[in-house]
Amino acid sequence: MLDELLAAWIGHQRWFGGKGRPIDSLSIESDATIEAGDPCLRHLIVAVWQEGSRERYQLLLGMRRQLPDTLQHALIGRHEQWQVYDAVHDPELTHWILESMASGAGQGEVRFRHMPGVEIDTSIRSMVLGAEQSNTSLVFGEGYICKLFRRLIPGVNPELEIITALADRHAPHIAQPYGWIETGLDGTPTTLAIMQEFLSNSTDGWDLALTSVRDLYNSLPGLAAAEAGGDFAAEACRLGAATARVHHELAQAFPTGTVETHEVKRMAEGFRRKLGRAVAEVPELREHVGVLEAAYHQVEDLTTEVPVQRVHGDYHLGQVMRTTSDWVVLDFEGEPGQPLAERRALSSPLRDVAGMLRSFDYAARHLLAGHAEAAKLEPKAEQWAERNRAAFLDGYVQGGGTITTGDAALLRAFELSKAVYEVVYESRNRPSWISIPLAAFRHA
Repeated sequence: MLDELLAAWIGHQRWFGGKGRPIDSLSIESDATIEAGDPCLRHLIVAVWQEGSRERYQLLLGMRRQLPDTLQHALIGRHEQWQVYDAVHDPELTHWILESMASGAGQGEVRFRHMPGVEIDTSIRSMVLGAEQSNTSLVFGEGYICKLFRRLIPGVNPELEIITALADRHAPHIAQPYGWIETGLDGTPTTLAIMQEFLSNSTDGWDLALTSVRDLYNSLPGLAAAEAGGDFAAEACRLGAATARVHHELAQAFPTGTVETHEVKRMAEGFRRKLGRAVAEVPELREHVGVLEAAYHQVEDLTTEVPVQRVHGDYHLGQVMRTTSDWVVLDFEGEPGQPLAERRALSSPLRDVAGMLRSFDYAARHLLAGHAEAAKLEPKAEQWAERNRAAFLDGYVQGGGTITTGDAALLRAFELSKAVYEVVYESRNRPSWISIPLAAFRHA
């Protein structure tokens, strides 16, 4: 049975969200044949049941009577006379994405859309990017990148909402969207994939930051961050300005609002609830509760309304790319594990600012985890982080962003709450890294 074959395979995929828990059952909810023959391409939506809850996943299923050596790594198993495999790795089959998107064709319930006025080159071949965790990205030549959402949640993905709205405004600092794939799920239009401009001549912000940190660590003793080769402060300042511009464009493209003082107090209570759950799981947090409570109390004392708007929602150095001309912001879908309503909810733009500030701390200390000279290098890590955090904030204000005295208290609370989340994450996934977020409370 095909469903049994898929159930044995899906739990081992990096994008599968239920790893470590047994699969009770898997059923095929939707099965559309995109291309018949040999090879055959089918688009599947499967429901996976674990511990009484259901998650849906999107699969591109390839079927061949004889699987070539170049596709053996994608093999799922044998079904009747067919070799069944993950077709995202087969450029002979993935060409249907470009062709169907260019024509706006549909395959049953699977519908293709493209942005008005764009042309899509259907002649280029695809390859899979290997770094994705929750999704799968296909790169077509040097022109396009198509993000295939594996875990499906009914509704329009926030990233599609945002990038199409900003593209309509000709906003800077985003990658041009070209098209998307959608279907109906529970009677709701649901995003299956998004295709955007591939930034081939660009560098990931995290990689650039780590290069700067390495240069500083390898510099002569006593050399300041500003004097070391590869100083990142100018780039941090430009990134701050780009962030402010993106926030401005989001505020123009979507509704905005304000959070009144009694709602701000509820926000502080939310921080406390998360802290309580985190302390119960990670005892190392207990000694820092006083610092965190004091920061959350300052938020409760705010007497002004807090402006809110659409934000990025999962902002860090890994979500930005430095092109030859400027910074580009990617992945506006928010935290993938959160419900769509929460990812679409209005929030303070300071949440994004706090996320990037935490990312600078991570970049500074990431290379210290397990380092033989960590204690000796710690002052340099602090120096690098503080220099680039300050430069980012300067750029944010220069770019039109606002951080008032009241904002500073909220920004600090957002940042510390994010550090609490990071402590729990590292405790579960990378215990040797837990010292990185814990350092945030010693210097708060």
